[in-house]
Amino acid sequence: MRGGRGPAILLGGGAALLLSLLWMPALLPVASRLLLLPRALLSMASGSPPTQPSQASGSGYVPGSVSAAFVTCPNEKVAKEIARAVVEKRLAACVNLIPQITSIYEWKGKTEEDSEVLMMIKTRSSLVPALTDFVRSLHPYEVAEVIALPVEQGNSPYLHWVHQVTEAVSDSSTVLP
Repeated sequence: MRGGRGPAILLGGGAALLLSLLWMPALLPVASRLLLLPRALLSMASGSPPTQPSQASGSGYVPGSVSAAFVTCPNEKVAKEIARAVVEKRLAACVNLIPQITSIYEWKGKTEEDSEVLMMIKTRSSLVPALTDFVRSLHPYEVAEVIALPVEQGNSPYLHWVHQVTEAVSDSSTVLP
């Protein structure tokens, strides 16, 4: 995208399938809350407070404490530079680069289509604001796409590793280049 950036629809190269699969788990907390509704109503009638799970299946992982952030870049060179920088600054534990996605978006009154690289960044949810500021400081687009989704479930050792790798960064500090 030359000079600008608007919302993107991602197509091609399996990226659409990947993103659709990533969105499906985002619906699970809503469904699980709906399943708890009858129990909550019953406990309200009995006068006792409803119980809500605070950790995923005894693993010690707090659902939503890790996020997967998505950033689109104009090419692999820019994506690798940003990926290395966020990992070196410990704003992310891991960045996957998904090449050759097609983004179709509206920008300044015109429908545009560009080939891009999608970055999938794993970080602590509390670091998303600092990650966003840092990516924006390096990114060539006028409006960089930086969106994040909380991870509700996953491989517990991996999720703990994400926390461990990003531990050295203060949640409240903004890390700029």
